[in-house]
Amino acid sequence: MTEWWKQLFGESEGKDGKGLMPMGMSYTTDLHSIGQYLQEGPSTMIETFLNVGPTAALVEKRVKVPVDELGDNKAMRFLFNRYLGELDEAAWQASQKAHAHRGVPCLELNLSKLDEYHLGYLMAFFQTACAVSGLLLEVNPFDQPGVEVYKKELYKLLGREGTHVG
Repeated sequence: MTEWWKQLFGESEGKDGKGLMPMGMSYTTDLHSIGQYLQEGPSTMIETFLNVGPTAALVEKRVKVPVDELGDNKAMRFLFNRYLGELDEAAWQASQKAHAHRGVPCLELNLSKLDEYHLGYLMAFFQTACAVSGLLLEVNPFDQPGVEVYKKELYKLLGREGTHVG
């Protein structure tokens, strides 16, 4: 979903020196890299948190942090026997609060469950938002002139007859 979203917004808004740079982030994996950038980097970001209902994280809600894996590390004892889902949710909430406190506009989207209907609804929402955003930026969100430039150069390098892309 993240890769689709990045392509949609990057290709649709990124024209005439306008548009936001779409970037995907997975909690908690990217908190030290992208999270740091959001917390103290340039103030040019908007953050969208996508939460999916309980069915998407069933495993995380059943798996606990094992005591044996952490050994005698006293600093980590607060994690003993906590569910992974609980830790993920706490990291998400803490990140959202910290980024909002810094002034990053944060949008939260909640999907009650992950199925064909809700995924289609989410995709339609983003497509509509992207079209409106492009039009507000006064760019055509339905073409890709920058992509055509690189494709022409690629075809030249590979010896394709003509450089028309269609």
